[in-house]
Amino acid sequence: MAQRTTDDQPKALPPALESMTLLVAAVIVHDKAANRVVLLQRSQNAKFAQGMWDLPVGKSEPGEPITETAVRELYEETGLTVKPESLKVAHIIHGAWGVEAPNGFLTVVFAAHEWTGAPENREPRKHAQVCWVDAGAIPENFVDTTSSALHRYLAAGPEVSLDGWR
Repeated sequence: MAQRTTDDQPKALPPALESMTLLVAAVIVHDKAANRVVLLQRSQNAKFAQGMWDLPVGKSEPGEPITETAVRELYEETGLTVKPESLKVAHIIHGAWGVEAPNGFLTVVFAAHEWTGAPENREPRKHAQVCWVDAGAIPENFVDTTSSALHRYLAAGPEVSLDGWR
């Protein structure tokens, strides 16, 4: 079968804006040998969840594959580099609504067991700290959705979370 060129691609339908869901990627960098994970604590200036702990997480850019979103956001926030092909899907969060996502969000939470670099706070206006945390001592003051995803990943539990749906 001949390869299609971009001119042969079917024309996209107009976006159904009423139903657009924000696509988000999060990364659990898990050092299995030491049983620790990289977490960040949001600063008091953060747009969302001030002072709370979270995974490295961020919104997908238009035309960006979700694995590239994960790689980009992880590097931007922590300085850690992972290869897209080394990411494993650890959890899916489907939220009915969220910050900057009145029509809901879908967060693909990846696990990475191979990385280069050391965690550093590359966005000090957004984050108070970025550090390794023992997997048995995850802070209580944690964003609900990503906390659930992290705990379920660590316990090999359910891989899908629904948030805010009735």
